Amino acid sequence: MTETVGHQIAEGLADAGVTTMFGVISIHNMPILDAVAAQGRIRFVPARGEAGAMNMADAFSRVSGEIGVALTSTGTAAGNAAGAQAEALTAGSRVLHITTQVDTLVMDRDRAAIHDVPKQPEMLRGVSKAVFRIWDARGAPGTLAAALLAVVTPPSGPVSLEVPVDVQRAASVPTMALTPPAPAVPKASDTAIAALAGRVRAARRPMLWLGGGARGASTEATALADLGIGIVTSTQGRATVPESHPASLGAFNMTPEAEALYASADLMIVVGSRLRGNETKNNRMALPGPLFQIDADPTQAGRNYALDGFLCGDAAATLRALLAQLPQSLDIDPNFQHEIAVARAKSEGALRERLGPYQIVADHLLGVVPAGGHPWVRDVTISNSTFGNRYVQIAAPELGVHALGGGIGQGIAMAVGAAVASPARTIALLGDGGAQLGIAELITAVDENLPITFVLMNDAAYGVIQNIQDAQYDGRRHYSKLRTPEFGLLCQSVGMAHRRVSEIEAFPEVFDATLEADGPVLVELDMTAIGPFAEAFAGPPAGAAGQIR
Repeated sequence: MTETVGHQIAEGLADAGVTTMFGVISIHNMPILDAVAAQGRIRFVPARGEAGAMNMADAFSRVSGEIGVALTSTGTAAGNAAGAQAEALTAGSRVLHITTQVDTLVMDRDRAAIHDVPKQPEMLRGVSKAVFRIWDARGAPGTLAAALLAVVTPPSGPVSLEVPVDVQRAASVPTMALTPPAPAVPKASDTAIAALAGRVRAARRPMLWLGGGARGASTEATALADLGIGIVTSTQGRATVPESHPASLGAFNMTPEAEALYASADLMIVVGSRLRGNETKNNRMALPGPLFQIDADPTQAGRNYALDGFLCGDAAATLRALLAQLPQSLDIDPNFQHEIAVARAKSEGALRERLGPYQIVADHLLGVVPAGGHPWVRDVTISNSTFGNRYVQIAAPELGVHALGGGIGQGIAMAVGAAVASPARTIALLGDGGAQLGIAELITAVDENLPITFVLMNDAAYGVIQNIQDAQYDGRRHYSKLRTPEFGLLCQSVGMAHRRVSEIEAFPEVFDATLEADGPVLVELDMTAIGPFAEAFAGPPAGAAGQIR
């Protein structure tokens, strides 16, 4: 059989370390998928839609640390993935989107070829870190290598690669062998590190704000916490330092107690975080000074806050170099760690009081999720915005997966990707509105027999929208009531186990019974029977959009 570019791409991906691919088969990507099946080195997970495939590849990459690959067809199919790819771009996920193109003879010429979208590259550029195209057989290995390198080079992010269908079918031309990409990482200057070390030595109440870009620096950040430096994280930076560490405020980064701590701190170092508006009151929350930032992306220097210093470098390497210039003990205020613990406890207590009956759910998941090393996947829902993003702890930074961009309906597919990446059972927190956007991917979970427990909070409405309408629109509840499926019948129709909880006290037992199940299980909490939260969650105050997540 003649070796084609499709075979060359399949072999090149495997040689570069790719183990798993998610996608939807089509006439335009069959040459690649036929080769993937023939070589048997890459697991292909068939999604029910391209958006789901992209979310799966994104979550798989976050949990596994590998490059996630999503394969789509051209035109509309590539467009279907765009929203999910925007999420990967927001998160800086290491995802390669391999999409296709019509035959090169008619490509980019607006000649009405089927599946042709003349402005497909422009669309892809809007949701990609970079866009590449394989123009002919000779360029296939080199272009694939360049795309893979772009995926992992800081600042990482999703990269799109177009492969015209006639090029996929063309006979391959051996030019180069692929290996796992090895990106160059920026190195902070010795002078800047020495200056920052001096600031740390002089500080009495220093703090680290850890974002998603610090997740590879757990060892170094924890060593700084052990010296007494206070820790606070974004939701994406959670567990970079263990969330049980006595110096950690966790992701309770915007509570009154956190703000009081910031007011008393005399140094803050922001590592791998953009200080996003939804975690800083749209950048109006006062942070300690002097304020320093460490980031691999120089364009982020001082973008949201004025800085006293910026170090462009890899988080782990920079913190390691900083540690090397610090003594074995620092002159930290002896009351500082106690005050952090009190602020954490008060923040947690205030949150629990707002949950009402759902304290039982939050407390039980708090006991199970970190202890079992479970991936903790959350869709955008009231339960995530209250307790899911900060109260339920995780065992390691890569085990927390949520939609940073705030788009609902990505949780089911993300849970699939996380479950493919992890040996431990994945726990996914969903709302009924978001679940209906990604409901087809429940079938993917069944087909792959994945160990997932879906916890579905069903209030038969867009609950947060109704609360905002009550608070800001005099209770005029337009367009927020939902007709929801009978989830028990839905699960039965696709062969998924289903459990309904109508009395909240039954949740721990019902949930625990799913942990040893074979395959996915959906646990549905009937919130109309159980009742509301103790305090209605109405999202951000008017004029401060973005604070709810």
